[in-house]
Amino acid sequence: MPDFFKGIRRPWKGVLMVGPPGTGKTLLARAVATECGTTFFNVSSSTLTSKYRGESEKLVRLLFEMARFHAPSTIFVDEMDSLCSQRGTDSEHEASRRFKAELLIQMDGLSSSEDKVITVLGATNHPWDVDEAFRRRFEKRVYIPLPNDETRAALLKLCLEGVAVDPALDTDVIADRLQGYTGSDISNVCRDAAMMSMRRKISGRTPLEIKKIKKEDVDLPVTMKDFEEALAKCRKSVSTNDISKYEAWMEEFGSC
Repeated sequence: MPDFFKGIRRPWKGVLMVGPPGTGKTLLARAVATECGTTFFNVSSSTLTSKYRGESEKLVRLLFEMARFHAPSTIFVDEMDSLCSQRGTDSEHEASRRFKAELLIQMDGLSSSEDKVITVLGATNHPWDVDEAFRRRFEKRVYIPLPNDETRAALLKLCLEGVAVDPALDTDVIADRLQGYTGSDISNVCRDAAMMSMRRKISGRTPLEIKKIKKEDVDLPVTMKDFEEALAKCRKSVSTNDISKYEAWMEEFGSC
């Protein structure tokens, strides 16, 4: 109902996904590209920057002109802090400042139109490095947290699809032990556990002996012992202090 979403009900122009690395922010952007049916532009700092004077600003303007032409559009920028860092610092180059000014104008300037729906979707692991002017333009700032108990159990089952699993394996017990792990960390644990049977079989053998091993001899069900060994090797990548830092930022600037 496009006629309903006008005036004060207009769609959000900017959404910033904030969270620790490995929680699935980029994966969510891929889901948006697939499900929303809008024209999707995936850009990075290398796409929009140039060594030639004034070229970066032209690239930004061209990107938004293309987005307006193909509207409704979604522009996704990963690692947003690399492009939208704080302005006015001693280390900031003049070209970088001009580039940021042009991006600010395009995101929320006189050239924008309510008839052309463009959403800028950003993802960052360092929201505190994003300039306040960009932060204001990202009207929705959404926290992507670590997976909870239910999500961890679902991720385990998803990662182990297509792999033989021991019937005695209780994924809920493993999910409890994976508290504090990101989605990426859980995937790494499952991958490590799935390769344990192969590692035991080839341990101490020569390359010639390994070549003679049949697939059915190493393709054994994943057991609890495999996960225990994998957990001893794969540690979580996000500390409790990091989580506290994200939660404090969201408490001050979050807008879900």
